[in-house]
Amino acid sequence: MPSTTGGTRGSVIETSGLTKRYGKHLAVDGLDLSVPGGSVFGFLGPNGSGKTTTIRMLMGLIEPTSGRAKVLGRPMPFETRRVLPHVGALIEGPALYGFLSGRDNLLRYDSADPTADPRTRGARADAALDRVGLTAAAGKKAKAYSLGMKQRLGLAAALLQPRELLVLDEPTNGLDPQGMREIRSLVRELASDGTTVFLSSHLLDEIEQVCTHAAVMAQGRLITQGPVAELAAGARGRLSVTTPDTGDAARVLKELGVADLVVTEDRVTGEPPGTDLADVNAALVEAGVRVRGFGVERASLEDAFVALTGEGFDVAG
Repeated sequence: MPSTTGGTRGSVIETSGLTKRYGKHLAVDGLDLSVPGGSVFGFLGPNGSGKTTTIRMLMGLIEPTSGRAKVLGRPMPFETRRVLPHVGALIEGPALYGFLSGRDNLLRYDSADPTADPRTRGARADAALDRVGLTAAAGKKAKAYSLGMKQRLGLAAALLQPRELLVLDEPTNGLDPQGMREIRSLVRELASDGTTVFLSSHLLDEIEQVCTHAAVMAQGRLITQGPVAELAAGARGRLSVTTPDTGDAARVLKELGVADLVVTEDRVTGEPPGTDLADVNAALVEAGVRVRGFGVERASLEDAFVALTGEGFDVAG
């Protein structure tokens, strides 16, 4: 489906050598990113990896030091006015008028959109509030909203108009588990309607649950990108042995060359050895270990990140 802004469904966001330098600090280093149209694209990286700086360049909020960025087929920031009416965004938390109600905040946002029909403004605000579960709190002043409610209101502002692209920076920040599930469901619904969703998050399990594609950033550089299933498949899973004899199991596994052992009350996990797993299981049984469960767990995005970067994932990022 052709984009109303001149792009194609092939690539909704595309960057080439995108770089941002602040003095001696290289925040984003030669980023080549490609976001397929119709995807739910997870943008992953620990604190200081360059995620938010990248998003700000994509939205035309700051100019790159070098390189190029296209959003919906048009160069940014040069065509910001033509691109942004087709983009909904929630970046670094919502900017709200605390003295206004949630509904009045949305009316204010909508009135700033030159493409919005003022005759249907109230209906759009009510529909957006309903979509994020804030109808009951529509008349409440924004300053009295919880952090999670503010996140919902910011998302409602991004959904006032139909969008080709929705850019969300940590959209579940401050939400309880039920709220997180609702936002994930909403993201899936938007994607099924044809909206491309670009979602920045530090919650790896969240990305695995909702995203079709992902990119991993570290220290300003792109480490990898592609379909989520393929990224996780690129990392080895962990050998898992469930047993009441964890001490003996750990000893046998160590002798067999299983590295990075982690022992809990009833389970021992580690990196699979190069030997046949059937032989590992047989060795455990021969040593008198009562094996109640044995296998290799599917690798996660966190496993992939550690394999690619050699470091853990900073969940505060």
